[in-house]
Amino acid sequence: MQFQSIPAVTKNLLIINALCFLGSLAAERSGVDLGQLLGLHIYTATDFKFYQFFTYMFMHAGFEHLFFNMFALFMFGPALERIWGTRRFLIFYLVCGIGAGLVQEVVQLIYYGQLLSGYDWINTGESLVSKADFLNEIYTVGASGAVYGILLAFGMTYPNAPLFIFPFPFPIKTKYYIMGLVVLEIVLGLSMRDSVAHTAHLGGMFFAGVMIYLWRKKNGYSAF
Repeated sequence: MQFQSIPAVTKNLLIINALCFLGSLAAERSGVDLGQLLGLHIYTATDFKFYQFFTYMFMHAGFEHLFFNMFALFMFGPALERIWGTRRFLIFYLVCGIGAGLVQEVVQLIYYGQLLSGYDWINTGESLVSKADFLNEIYTVGASGAVYGILLAFGMTYPNAPLFIFPFPFPIKTKYYIMGLVVLEIVLGLSMRDSVAHTAHLGGMFFAGVMIYLWRKKNGYSAF
């Protein structure tokens, strides 16, 4: 697929995310952490701002994080944008991203609310920090929630499309890949053993499923 042939919203999202990543690298050299400023903080943190529900989607933790999100957007976004149109696709992307942030907020509020209840100082293993400073260091970045919404949408729109997924030497129907992805995200999310926002991924898919269900009910979109 040539870059010129990519639909407008998908193309501009790719460009904006790349520019934001480059901007964050440039800002870092000047001592400014854009991820800290624009990433989505926990609601109870002093660094939390409501605009972060939007800006966090355009920040990434590193090149690998950016690459895989943009690769998925590049692969699956154009097909959806062509059948939905630019306006609906953009609304879908943003709602999935913001919805993913909302789900992440709720889960983190419950988890850290219970974990830190009764503590004013936290031992990080390296130093003793105040609860306020500790909470300010926890934030979410990345387009993954919106991208996972796109993955679900593609699976619901083209359920039997074959996908070649490494390392499998045979094609897998999209609907089975999406089902497996949901199960994997649930398992990893419950384990809480890494820094990946699995609940945000699931949140993006949840909001995607709700929107597609409503659109299908109104306009007859296909789903598995």
